[in-house]
Amino acid sequence: MLEKTKKVFRIKNLTIRQMLAEALGMFILMVFGLASVAQVVLGRGNAGQYLSINIAFGIGVTLGIYAAGAISGAHLNAAITVTQCVLGNISTKTLVAYIIGQFLGSFSAAATIFALYYDAIYDYTNGSLTVTGPTATAMIFATYPASNMSLQGAFFTEFTATAMLILGILVIHDEKNNGAVKGAQPMLTGILVVGIGLGMGLNTGYAINPSRDLPPRIFTAIAGWGMDVFSADHCWWWIPVAAPVLGSLFGVLLYKLLIEFHIQPRQETEPEKEQADTETS
Repeated sequence: MLEKTKKVFRIKNLTIRQMLAEALGMFILMVFGLASVAQVVLGRGNAGQYLSINIAFGIGVTLGIYAAGAISGAHLNAAITVTQCVLGNISTKTLVAYIIGQFLGSFSAAATIFALYYDAIYDYTNGSLTVTGPTATAMIFATYPASNMSLQGAFFTEFTATAMLILGILVIHDEKNNGAVKGAQPMLTGILVVGIGLGMGLNTGYAINPSRDLPPRIFTAIAGWGMDVFSADHCWWWIPVAAPVLGSLFGVLLYKLLIEFHIQPRQETEPEKEQADTETS
Protein backbone atom coordinates (compact mmCIF):
# COMPACT_ATOMS: atom_id res chain seq x y z
CA MET A 1 0.00 0.00 0.00
CA LEU A 2 2.79 2.39 0.93
CA GLU A 3 4.68 1.63 -2.28
CA LYS A 4 1.58 2.27 -4.38
CA THR A 5 0.99 5.59 -2.62
CA LYS A 6 4.63 6.51 -3.20
CA LYS A 7 4.32 5.84 -6.93
CA VAL A 8 1.16 7.94 -7.17
CA PHE A 9 2.53 10.99 -5.35
CA ARG A 10 6.17 10.82 -6.42
CA ILE A 11 7.19 13.86 -8.47
CA LYS A 12 9.87 13.34 -11.09
CA ASN A 13 10.30 16.96 -12.14
CA LEU A 14 13.42 18.21 -10.33
CA THR A 15 12.37 21.87 -10.28
CA ILE A 16 9.06 21.09 -8.60
CA ARG A 17 10.79 18.85 -6.07
CA GLN A 18 13.20 21.66 -5.28
CA MET A 19 10.32 24.10 -4.89
CA LEU A 20 8.56 21.77 -2.45
CA ALA A 21 11.79 21.25 -0.51
CA GLU A 22 12.26 25.00 -0.17
CA ALA A 23 8.63 25.31 0.96
CA LEU A 24 9.01 22.69 3.67
CA GLY A 25 12.38 24.00 4.85
CA MET A 26 11.01 27.53 5.05
CA PHE A 27 7.88 26.34 6.83
CA ILE A 28 9.97 24.63 9.51
CA LEU A 29 12.22 27.66 9.92
CA MET A 30 9.32 30.09 10.25
CA VAL A 31 7.15 28.00 12.54
CA PHE A 32 9.94 27.82 15.10
CA GLY A 33 10.83 31.49 14.67
CA LEU A 34 7.37 33.05 14.63
CA ALA A 35 6.13 30.82 17.47
CA SER A 36 8.96 32.06 19.68
CA VAL A 37 8.11 35.71 18.93
CA ALA A 38 4.43 35.06 19.61
CA GLN A 39 5.23 33.42 22.93
CA VAL A 40 7.44 36.30 24.06
CA VAL A 41 4.98 39.02 23.00
CA LEU A 42 1.75 37.37 24.12
CA GLY A 43 3.33 36.06 27.31
CA ARG A 44 4.34 39.64 28.20
CA GLY A 45 7.89 38.52 28.87
CA ASN A 46 6.90 35.69 31.19
CA ALA A 47 7.22 32.93 28.57
CA GLY A 48 10.56 33.82 27.03
CA GLN A 49 12.90 36.69 26.30
CA TYR A 50 14.77 38.07 23.29
CA LEU A 51 17.38 35.32 23.63
CA SER A 52 14.73 32.63 23.20
CA ILE A 53 13.73 34.21 19.87
CA ASN A 54 17.35 34.07 18.69
CA ILE A 55 17.71 30.44 19.70
CA ALA A 56 14.37 29.43 18.15
CA PHE A 57 15.27 30.99 14.79
CA GLY A 58 18.64 29.24 14.92
CA ILE A 59 16.95 25.90 15.57
CA GLY A 60 14.48 26.58 12.75
CA VAL A 61 17.28 27.38 10.32
CA THR A 62 19.20 24.24 11.31
CA LEU A 63 16.22 21.89 10.91
CA GLY A 64 15.05 23.61 7.73
CA ILE A 65 18.45 23.09 6.12
CA TYR A 66 18.58 19.47 7.21
CA ALA A 67 15.12 18.95 5.68
CA ALA A 68 15.74 20.59 2.30
CA GLY A 69 19.51 20.54 1.89
CA ALA A 70 19.91 17.34 -0.11
CA ILE A 71 17.22 18.34 -2.62
CA SER A 72 17.46 22.08 -3.17
CA GLY A 73 20.55 23.09 -1.25
CA ALA A 74 18.22 24.79 1.26
CA HIS A 75 18.56 28.45 0.33
CA LEU A 76 15.52 29.34 2.47
CA ASN A 77 16.24 32.98 1.65
CA ALA A 78 15.28 34.90 -1.50
CA ALA A 79 18.39 37.08 -1.16
CA ILE A 80 20.63 34.01 -1.35
CA THR A 81 18.61 32.61 -4.25
CA VAL A 82 18.93 35.87 -6.21
CA THR A 83 22.66 35.93 -5.49
CA GLN A 84 23.08 32.36 -6.74
CA CYS A 85 21.23 33.28 -9.93
CA VAL A 86 23.40 36.37 -10.48
CA LEU A 87 26.50 34.18 -10.06
CA GLY A 88 25.12 31.78 -12.66
CA ASN A 89 24.79 28.84 -10.27
CA ILE A 90 21.05 28.44 -10.89
CA SER A 91 18.78 29.31 -13.82
CA THR A 92 16.03 31.94 -13.85
CA LYS A 93 13.47 29.13 -13.90
CA THR A 94 14.97 27.66 -10.74
CA LEU A 95 15.10 31.13 -9.18
CA VAL A 96 11.35 31.56 -9.65
CA ALA A 97 10.61 28.06 -8.33
CA TYR A 98 12.75 28.57 -5.22
CA ILE A 99 11.19 31.93 -4.37
CA ILE A 100 7.67 30.58 -4.88
CA GLY A 101 8.48 27.66 -2.58
CA GLN A 102 9.99 29.94 0.06
CA PHE A 103 7.03 32.31 -0.04
CA LEU A 104 4.51 29.48 0.20
CA GLY A 105 6.32 27.97 3.18
CA SER A 106 6.65 31.30 4.97
CA PHE A 107 3.03 32.34 4.32
CA SER A 108 1.77 28.95 5.52
CA ALA A 109 3.87 29.21 8.67
CA ALA A 110 2.38 32.64 9.44
CA ALA A 111 -1.12 31.23 9.00
CA THR A 112 -0.24 28.28 11.23
CA ILE A 113 1.08 30.48 14.06
CA PHE A 114 -1.97 32.75 13.76
CA ALA A 115 -4.22 29.72 14.21
CA LEU A 116 -2.05 28.33 17.00
CA TYR A 117 -2.14 31.56 19.01
CA TYR A 118 -5.52 32.86 17.83
CA ASP A 119 -7.11 32.88 21.28
CA ALA A 120 -4.05 34.42 22.91
CA ILE A 121 -3.82 37.13 20.25
CA TYR A 122 -7.44 38.19 20.71
CA ASP A 123 -7.14 38.10 24.49
CA TYR A 124 -3.98 40.22 24.34
CA THR A 125 -5.47 42.78 21.93
CA ASN A 126 -9.13 42.71 23.06
CA GLY A 127 -9.98 41.94 19.46
CA SER A 128 -8.18 44.97 17.98
CA LEU A 129 -5.34 43.94 15.67
CA THR A 130 -2.91 46.84 15.45
CA VAL A 131 0.54 47.51 14.02
CA THR A 132 1.56 50.11 16.62
CA GLY A 133 0.53 50.89 20.17
CA PRO A 134 0.67 49.11 23.55
CA THR A 135 -1.09 45.98 22.27
CA ALA A 136 0.49 45.84 18.81
CA THR A 137 0.89 42.29 17.50
CA ALA A 138 1.92 42.72 13.86
CA MET A 139 5.56 42.38 14.93
CA ILE A 140 4.90 38.74 15.78
CA PHE A 141 4.83 37.99 12.07
CA ALA A 142 7.02 40.58 10.31
CA THR A 143 9.85 42.87 11.37
CA TYR A 144 9.51 46.56 12.23
CA PRO A 145 12.30 49.03 13.05
CA ALA A 146 12.98 50.49 16.47
CA SER A 147 11.30 53.84 17.12
CA ASN A 148 14.62 55.69 17.03
CA MET A 149 15.68 54.34 13.62
CA SER A 150 15.80 56.32 10.40
CA LEU A 151 15.15 54.57 7.10
CA GLN A 152 18.80 55.04 6.16
CA GLY A 153 19.97 53.49 9.42
CA ALA A 154 17.51 50.62 9.07
CA PHE A 155 18.63 49.97 5.50
CA PHE A 156 22.30 49.91 6.51
CA THR A 157 21.51 47.54 9.39
CA GLU A 158 19.75 45.01 7.15
CA PHE A 159 22.43 45.41 4.46
CA THR A 160 25.26 44.78 6.92
CA ALA A 161 23.56 41.91 8.75
CA THR A 162 22.84 40.10 5.48
CA ALA A 163 26.39 40.64 4.27
CA MET A 164 27.60 38.99 7.48
CA LEU A 165 25.12 36.16 6.94
CA ILE A 166 26.39 35.33 3.45
CA LEU A 167 30.02 35.73 4.54
CA GLY A 168 29.41 33.23 7.32
CA ILE A 169 27.67 30.81 4.95
CA LEU A 170 30.54 31.02 2.47
CA VAL A 171 33.08 30.39 5.22
CA ILE A 172 31.14 27.35 6.44
CA HIS A 173 30.65 25.84 2.97
CA ASP A 174 33.86 26.72 1.11
CA GLU A 175 35.61 23.36 0.75
CA LYS A 176 38.54 24.99 -1.07
CA ASN A 177 39.32 27.06 1.99
CA ASN A 178 38.54 25.65 5.43
CA GLY A 179 34.93 24.50 5.09
CA ALA A 180 33.14 22.70 7.88
CA VAL A 181 32.28 19.01 7.87
CA LYS A 182 29.24 18.57 5.63
CA GLY A 183 26.97 17.10 8.30
CA ALA A 184 27.73 19.99 10.65
CA GLN A 185 27.03 22.78 8.16
CA PRO A 186 23.30 23.19 8.97
CA MET A 187 24.00 23.42 12.69
CA LEU A 188 26.77 25.97 12.18
CA THR A 189 24.50 28.03 9.94
CA GLY A 190 21.89 28.00 12.70
CA ILE A 191 24.51 29.21 15.18
CA LEU A 192 25.47 31.92 12.68
CA VAL A 193 21.87 33.19 12.62
CA VAL A 194 21.78 33.16 16.42
CA GLY A 195 24.96 35.25 16.44
CA ILE A 196 23.52 37.79 14.01
CA GLY A 197 20.40 38.09 16.16
CA LEU A 198 22.44 38.55 19.33
CA GLY A 199 24.62 41.27 17.81
CA MET A 200 22.54 42.99 15.14
CA GLY A 201 18.90 42.52 16.06
CA LEU A 202 18.22 45.69 18.04
CA ASN A 203 17.63 48.14 15.19
CA THR A 204 15.36 46.20 12.85
CA GLY A 205 14.72 42.71 14.22
CA TYR A 206 17.24 41.22 11.72
CA ALA A 207 14.95 40.14 8.89
CA ILE A 208 18.01 39.43 6.65
CA ASN A 209 15.64 37.52 4.36
CA PRO A 210 12.84 38.76 2.06
CA SER A 211 11.22 35.31 2.31
CA ARG A 212 11.10 35.62 6.07
CA ASP A 213 9.52 39.08 6.10
CA LEU A 214 7.28 39.73 3.08
CA PRO A 215 4.96 36.67 3.03
CA PRO A 216 3.99 36.98 6.73
CA ARG A 217 3.46 40.72 6.20
CA ILE A 218 1.09 39.95 3.35
CA PHE A 219 -0.68 37.45 5.60
CA THR A 220 -1.18 40.03 8.35
CA ALA A 221 -2.63 42.47 5.82
CA ILE A 222 -5.19 39.81 4.87
CA ALA A 223 -5.83 38.47 8.38
CA GLY A 224 -7.01 41.71 9.96
CA TRP A 225 -4.13 44.11 10.48
CA GLY A 226 -4.84 45.87 7.18
CA MET A 227 -2.60 47.91 4.93
CA ASP A 228 -0.96 49.59 7.91
CA VAL A 229 1.57 46.76 7.79
CA PHE A 230 2.91 48.36 4.59
CA SER A 231 2.52 52.04 5.44
CA ALA A 232 3.86 51.90 9.02
CA ASP A 233 7.23 53.45 9.85
CA HIS A 234 7.40 55.47 6.61
CA CYS A 235 6.70 52.44 4.38
CA TRP A 236 9.47 50.42 5.99
CA TRP A 237 8.29 47.17 4.38
CA TRP A 238 10.50 47.42 1.28
CA ILE A 239 13.75 47.61 3.24
CA PRO A 240 13.70 43.96 4.45
CA VAL A 241 13.15 43.04 0.79
CA ALA A 242 15.76 45.17 -0.99
CA ALA A 243 18.54 45.57 1.61
CA PRO A 244 19.14 41.80 2.12
CA VAL A 245 19.48 41.23 -1.63
CA LEU A 246 22.06 44.00 -1.99
CA GLY A 247 23.81 42.94 1.23
CA SER A 248 24.07 39.36 0.02
CA LEU A 249 25.57 40.42 -3.32
CA PHE A 250 28.04 42.68 -1.53
CA GLY A 251 29.03 39.94 0.91
CA VAL A 252 29.75 37.50 -1.92
CA LEU A 253 31.82 40.11 -3.75
CA LEU A 254 33.77 40.84 -0.59
CA TYR A 255 34.52 37.16 0.03
CA LYS A 256 35.63 36.61 -3.55
CA LEU A 257 37.90 39.66 -3.58
CA LEU A 258 39.53 38.94 -0.23
CA ILE A 259 39.56 35.12 -0.07
CA GLU A 260 38.29 33.05 -2.98
CA PHE A 261 40.22 34.68 -5.82
CA HIS A 262 43.47 34.01 -3.96
CA ILE A 263 42.95 30.35 -3.08
CA GLN A 264 45.24 28.17 -5.17
CA PRO A 265 44.14 24.72 -6.33
CA ARG A 266 45.57 21.87 -4.28
CA GLN A 267 47.50 20.43 -7.24
CA GLU A 268 49.37 23.73 -7.45
CA THR A 269 49.99 24.16 -3.75
CA GLU A 270 51.36 20.65 -3.19
CA PRO A 271 54.39 21.04 -5.55
CA GLU A 272 55.06 24.45 -4.00
CA LYS A 273 55.06 22.88 -0.53
CA GLU A 274 57.41 20.12 -1.67
CA GLN A 275 59.71 22.69 -3.27
CA ALA A 276 59.74 24.73 -0.08
CA ASP A 277 60.59 21.65 1.96
CA THR A 278 63.43 20.81 -0.41
CA GLU A 279 64.84 24.31 -0.21
CA THR A 280 64.62 24.21 3.58
CA SER A 281 66.56 20.93 3.63
